[in-house]
Amino acid sequence: MSAAGVALMLGGAGILLAASPAQAAEVSYKTECIPPPISGMPPVQGTTKVLITAPAEAKVGDEVEVVWKTVEAASKNPDVIDLEKNTVKPTGTVKVGGAATADLKMEGPRQNPPIPKNSPMVLPDMKGTLKLEKASEITLTPDAYNINVSKPMSTDTKCTPKETVKAAATIKVTEGGGSTGGTSSSGGTSSSGGGTASGGGTASSGGSTASGGTSTSGGGGDGGQSDFPGKEVTVAFACKSPGPANINSKVTINAKKNGGSYDLVVKTAKGVMDSPAALPAGALKPSMAVLLGGADKGVVPVTGPPNKDPLEQGKPVDLPDMTGTYKPGASGKTTLSPGTLTIDVTLGGQKITIPCTVQGKAEVSLELDTAAQPGGASGGGSTGGSAGGSAGGSPGGGDAAAGGGGTDSGGGLADTGAADNGGLRALGLVAGTVILLGGAVFTFTPWRRLRGMR
Repeated sequence: MSAAGVALMLGGAGILLAASPAQAAEVSYKTECIPPPISGMPPVQGTTKVLITAPAEAKVGDEVEVVWKTVEAASKNPDVIDLEKNTVKPTGTVKVGGAATADLKMEGPRQNPPIPKNSPMVLPDMKGTLKLEKASEITLTPDAYNINVSKPMSTDTKCTPKETVKAAATIKVTEGGGSTGGTSSSGGTSSSGGGTASGGGTASSGGSTASGGTSTSGGGGDGGQSDFPGKEVTVAFACKSPGPANINSKVTINAKKNGGSYDLVVKTAKGVMDSPAALPAGALKPSMAVLLGGADKGVVPVTGPPNKDPLEQGKPVDLPDMTGTYKPGASGKTTLSPGTLTIDVTLGGQKITIPCTVQGKAEVSLELDTAAQPGGASGGGSTGGSAGGSAGGSPGGGDAAAGGGGTDSGGGLADTGAADNGGLRALGLVAGTVILLGGAVFTFTPWRRLRGMR
């Protein structure tokens, strides 16, 4: 954490706390956007206009919501394909400055109207939540952002400032007050989740942050218990091509109380599948949408880190533990069950997203006695993909994505506005082959049958 002690937690739900009337300020800055590698297009130079909304004043201990509204993206949807409804998902970073220096991860839902060819990108609002730990004055400045499009294949357009950006909002943090329960997250600024690994976010978030606070009872009728081990359940997944036909895995969902929320750890069995190809370190990344039932509703995205070591073709793959944060939106008995498992493979500059959906009804792995929290999950989650990572169709991950990651399955040609778009136009003429190109590596290195679970 920085010297000013601002604990960051990724948000994506409703307003957690607004101690004073919200302020909104618009800033614009020169931006360079890098189109997806498969497009073959050059970088695009443009101007981004952003409206940041946050409380003008709050107290130490408050959790405040920051909203990023993209008034104008730096580039547009090129004259190649029409983008379908709800295929665009933005993620970004707000720089926390002034008395503190940190990054606040922002994430928006996969939600947009149809966007015709050669028209402005329409991006949903991104949200993030930060917990204030010390009296000071902090500034909020929009920074880099990413636009993921999920059809016909998952692609990302990365946009970064090319000039110094002015602060768009200031929060005056005063002594006194503060929210009850929970400790702040430790370990510094939040980390990006590529697809959306969620550690420290709300149930509808999809990116990752550094959590690591100590657990407390904090209500919910748990009698002071902090660790909640789940039951191992067997789940049958059906995967889309070019992935394996199916995966039969054992899954365990464990939880640890962290203030009013729960840090989740999702474990799968050893040797869950065979590697589809000889993959370098960092090429394969899993995420999952944990389904809520009982008192609470929605999806919690969890994401795992990329493989640390190279993978040999045909050799068993052990998926790393996937982590995320569940913020209850209802009080009562809430169940947690495995949902869509998403495998992201990045090879040769191309990202291939493989969603694996649960066949039948997954058995409940964990039941928690929850207490509703402001901005919690109830009724707000989707049953699909990711959030920065991506979980239902990759954080990320439906909005849960997995969240993560998280990003959803598929993905399209993201926004670009280059004057010379001949290369991308040509690609659009053979749009039907894009998915084949993206999955070409699997044509010659097919997935093997899943190994028996241990």
